Amino acid sequence: MKKGYELISGLDIGSSRVRLVTAQIVPPGDEDRAEGLQILSAAEMPSSGMHRGVITSIEDVVSSVSACLENAERMLGVPVESVWVGISGLHIMSQTSKGVVAVSKADNEISDDDVARVIDASRTIATPLNYEVLHVLPRNFNIDGQTNIKDPVGMTGIRLEVDAQIILGSSSQIKNLTKAIYRAGLNIEDLVLSILATAEVVVTARQKELGVVVINMGVSTTSLAVFEEGDILHTAIIPLGSEHITNDIAIGLRTSIDIAEAVKVQYGDCNALEVPKREEIDLAEVGSQDHEMVKKQYISEIIEARVEEILQKIDTELRRVKRSGLLPAGVVFTGAGAKLPGLVEVAKRSLRLPAVLGYPLHITSVTDKVNDLGFSTAVGLIKWGSQMHIGNGSSHPSSGHFKKVNLAGSQIKKWIRALIP
Repeated sequence: MKKGYELISGLDIGSSRVRLVTAQIVPPGDEDRAEGLQILSAAEMPSSGMHRGVITSIEDVVSSVSACLENAERMLGVPVESVWVGISGLHIMSQTSKGVVAVSKADNEISDDDVARVIDASRTIATPLNYEVLHVLPRNFNIDGQTNIKDPVGMTGIRLEVDAQIILGSSSQIKNLTKAIYRAGLNIEDLVLSILATAEVVVTARQKELGVVVINMGVSTTSLAVFEEGDILHTAIIPLGSEHITNDIAIGLRTSIDIAEAVKVQYGDCNALEVPKREEIDLAEVGSQDHEMVKKQYISEIIEARVEEILQKIDTELRRVKRSGLLPAGVVFTGAGAKLPGLVEVAKRSLRLPAVLGYPLHITSVTDKVNDLGFSTAVGLIKWGSQMHIGNGSSHPSSGHFKKVNLAGSQIKKWIRALIP
């Protein structure tokens, strides 16, 4: 690590693993390194006290985060003080909102302050009881009836409107998460919806422009975000994940969860048509006390049935926004659950879209761990954090749980430009 460079860390607390990635921001003009982010450490530890994005035991979460933090600091050789934190779970809600303001200047030229005021106006919605706003994501601006404007600063008009996507989270879950992280000895830069952070590193601006859905397959939930014309169109969290596949195998083979997980990892395949009919495996090879022969195709049929159910629910979400089979850039799968062989082929068939696995793009690293699909969210969090750092030297203007956000001057202009592909 080069002295004087700023460190930035992303913390992803999942149902099965806690992952902490730390990078340094390489400023322009450094002759030794390419400008951008260089990942210095990627630590992971087993997670406990978290299920489906909801904390079930603060003490267990504190222990898991502390163990991961200790591991990361051992790799880095310096303390990690603050983190960008991913938040997900079934309590997350999404809704659209509109903000309207009158342009303040006498010559009717739209300023940064007007844009800040209209985004703030869109935040004032009637939130459900015990929910609070996590993000206000501007989709496009309208000036006196002229629609689909990306950056209104400098234009002339009387009435400025914004169409925004509001992401909400349960107040109690947010407080529990922040309490656990503070007790582990970390400061929080901000909370970021995990799937939005993931999308920062696994898809390009071109894909977001054309239309793409990013799917993060976790242990207990599957998150998705739909992008079109560079903007977020829809987000959803489905209460199914890779642990449900393991449970199905355990029931189908009448064996323990541990053996079912080993069978899934070593011999699992989503595409039963590609598995030889006569090929068999001995459960004793994966830890069973008995020698029991099982057809590999039977295991694949169990996996395929559950994967198709997950894909059907994803298609239902795409139908809600009238994008089923209509996203030219297709589907990008990431997350530890996406490691199953054959997933891409089954998805192409079920969703009628192009499909690929999403690995972090344009990131330099001293460790190969970041090429693991499970690390996409943690890497995405540092990318999100670095963009906010470069964009306005402060927290994300759409969130602001932990810092007072300054939107004056040229800062919001830089932030809006960062949103434009």
